Amino acid sequence: MAKLLYTLLCLLLTIHILPAQSTIEKADKLATEINQQVIKWRRHCHQHPELSNREFKTAKYIAQQLRAMGLQVEEGIAKTGVVALLDTHKQGPTIGLRADIDGLPVTERVDIPFKSTVTTQYNGKEVGVMHACGHDTHIAMLLGTASILTKLKDDLHGRYVFVFQPAEEGAPKGEEGGAELMIKEGILEKYNIDVFFGQHISSQLEVGHISYRLGGIMAASDVLSIKVKGKQTHGSRPWAGVDPIVASAQIIMGLQTIISRQTELTKQAAVITIGAIHGGVRNNIIPEEVEMIGTIRTLDTTMQRIIHEKIRNTVTLIAEAQGATAEVDIKIGYPVTYNDPALTREMIASLFDAAGEDNVHIVPAITGAEDFSFFARRVPAIYYFVGGKPKGETNPAPH
Repeated sequence: MAKLLYTLLCLLLTIHILPAQSTIEKADKLATEINQQVIKWRRHCHQHPELSNREFKTAKYIAQQLRAMGLQVEEGIAKTGVVALLDTHKQGPTIGLRADIDGLPVTERVDIPFKSTVTTQYNGKEVGVMHACGHDTHIAMLLGTASILTKLKDDLHGRYVFVFQPAEEGAPKGEEGGAELMIKEGILEKYNIDVFFGQHISSQLEVGHISYRLGGIMAASDVLSIKVKGKQTHGSRPWAGVDPIVASAQIIMGLQTIISRQTELTKQAAVITIGAIHGGVRNNIIPEEVEMIGTIRTLDTTMQRIIHEKIRNTVTLIAEAQGATAEVDIKIGYPVTYNDPALTREMIASLFDAAGEDNVHIVPAITGAEDFSFFARRVPAIYYFVGGKPKGETNPAPH
């Protein structure tokens, strides 16, 4: 934990204003001293996870820790978000630092002293809740950073805005939330944030390592919904109707050729995945309708627009060829997470200082998505990954 904190501190302390070497040394010492407290914060949050837009106890806990540091704290932003301000009252940039705070509807099966036993209702079902994506670590790291910077206040310039953001995993159906709602409620203007920092713990990267990328680092994520309408008939007489299941199967295969045969993947990666398909109620009845939902991942806006057009054409034409009809709905989701090239280049030396040049890696573009992208679309930002995998261990997926 101390190494992760030091990484973030090195970045913050070098932006625009070069600190004295003594300040860096103080930060390193403070990061080591606070290490056990950061672990305690992380384990508390891990044991008490809450789902998106329901992080009430989490937000209260975070606010209590921040007020104990003497920081100015605002609660209730974007429902359950918490923001704290450290103002040095000396000229300098206003730096935003963000940690996401929500858990996932996952039952924890690892037997550890701080295991989550929380359960709740999710989509009408009783489910376990777990910090399965590392947001407990993000909370603890940002609390640690806030504590250290507060103690270094006399050595610093500018302002630091600590943003604890809810609902990164996506707000419940029919609700707003996350970074987009924080922006809508005016967080950027209220605090006059000049640059934004975001980071994610990575179970695929060894402890002590950092990975980053100039430009697009994570994909845009859009939701694809398809409704295929045929003509119901008995399964023994398919010629008497129009089979939307067969049409849907061909549509799914056709969508994959958009990526493998119609997209220049040497430029950027792209993915179309159908995650669910529903149709029919009996084994011997061809249904009238089939519904599919999926995700579209792209890494630049031009590719995104072209792929959306190709999806609509492919789906409707394949359906027509089968005598069916199809409706396509594409809901625009998170944009590409974009690292400002100038800011990122400015930070590379600090990454080297924090982890050592051999432990800093340029990561290939990732087709996962992240709503920090909404902040990065509005102000210069950098998003990077810090290693969380113990040396010699396998790398379990975070989700």
